[in-house]
Formats: sequence, structure tokens, C-alpha cells
Amino acid sequence: MKKLFSLLMLVGLAAPVLADEVKVAVAANFTAPMQKIAVEFEKDTGHKALVSTGATGAFYAQIKNGAPFEVFLSADDEAPAKLEAEGVGVKGRRFTYAYGRLVLWSAKPGFVDAKGEVLKKGDFNKLALANPKTAPYGLAALEVMKKLGVQEALQPKIVQGENISQTFQFVSTGNAEVGFVALSQVWQDGVLKSGSAWIVPADQHTPIRQDAILLAKGEGKPAAEALLKYLKSDKAKAVIKSYGYEL
Repeated sequence: MKKLFSLLMLVGLAAPVLADEVKVAVAANFTAPMQKIAVEFEKDTGHKALVSTGATGAFYAQIKNGAPFEVFLSADDEAPAKLEAEGVGVKGRRFTYAYGRLVLWSAKPGFVDAKGEVLKKGDFNKLALANPKTAPYGLAALEVMKKLGVQEALQPKIVQGENISQTFQFVSTGNAEVGFVALSQVWQDGVLKSGSAWIVPADQHTPIRQDAILLAKGEGKPAAEALLKYLKSDKAKAVIKSYGYEL
């Protein structure tokens, strides 16, 4: 009995040691689902995800320059592929965790019609979108406007956010009447949370394929390995789908 008690004490003492932390760079569009996933990840595994959010292009530059991230959840597939080719990402440890959807959104109910005709009418002062040089959702927004033939007419009205979070803030505060944001920012469980929106058909722009990759600093680290595995779990996939992403 005494031996059993001692063994249980040792196991109890060892458990916290096994818990680990993982530093994750997360594309701004994936902020809400990642926050939810991080909570469940810690509950289920004991590991903690330390999440930083921002623009994909900015994260790519930071990671190349030695930022201490161990896992990168990008808003595209290009940045992780480049990091893998450059040896900063671990070869063969890249996969697609979601396909993003673009939405034209206004905080005002009834302002955006279901077909996006508001873009052709141009009856607004400011149109927000993320910087297309660093944010894939911003690049997709430009593609949509070009396809609709409205980019030139709308150019004077465009205001750029550093990333999709700042772009959403411009629209949600009314500083821009309308803007291109990530569907995940305004959608949950099949319902638009507020305002009015046009969910841009996927064939209007290059698919927003979002890849995750294990970075060199995270190779062999328990929490980093566990997080990548967890992102492929049914529980994580259910969260991702609930925010409007496709798998």
C-alpha cells in the first residue's frame, strides 16, 4: 500500500512537468476559432498554446528573422511553402487546415445586398480591405473587384487595414461603411452575427487555402507536435467549420 501511494505521488508530481507550451503564429482571420481551439486543446492535452495573431506576410518576415514561433497557421499556402523550402519550416510537416471564405460586410443591416450590387452602385464613402501585399484576404478582395470591373472606380474610396482584424475594426466602428473581411469574423454556426453581408462565391477569387506548418524551433517539442495533431481532430474541425471555413 505504501509503495502504491509513493507511485501515485510520483505520477502526480510528474504530470505538470509533462505539460508544455507552444508558441503559435496565427493569421488574423483565424483568431476567433483559434482562441476556442486553444481552450479545448489545453483541456484535452494539458499543453498550452500561446497565440499571437497578425498578418501572414508580417509573420513570414518575422519567422525568417528568428522570431520564436514553433507553429505557424497561415492565411495562405505560399508562406508556409516558402518557409519549408528555406529550411525554417520542417520538411513534410505542412498541411491545409482550412479554406477561407471572403465576405463583403457592413455593420449596418440592409446595407449590403445578397449579390454584392452595392459595389457597383458605389453609394458609400469608404471601402475597407486588408493590405493585399501582406494579407491573402486583401489580395482576394482585389481579385473580386477586378473581376467585377469596379476596382478603378472604387480605388479612391479604399482604406487598407494592416491585417484582417484591423480591417474588421474599420467596418465595425463605422469608419468604413463596408469592407471585405473574413467570413469567420462575422459568422458562427451558420448565422450572420450582425449587419448585412454578401458571401463572395468561391469562384470569384483564387482559393484561400490556409496551411499550417511545424517550424524548426518546434521540431520534437511535445506541445507543438500535439497542436498540429489536434488541428486534425474532429473536435477542432467542428470548431473550424462553425466559423464558415471549408475543409
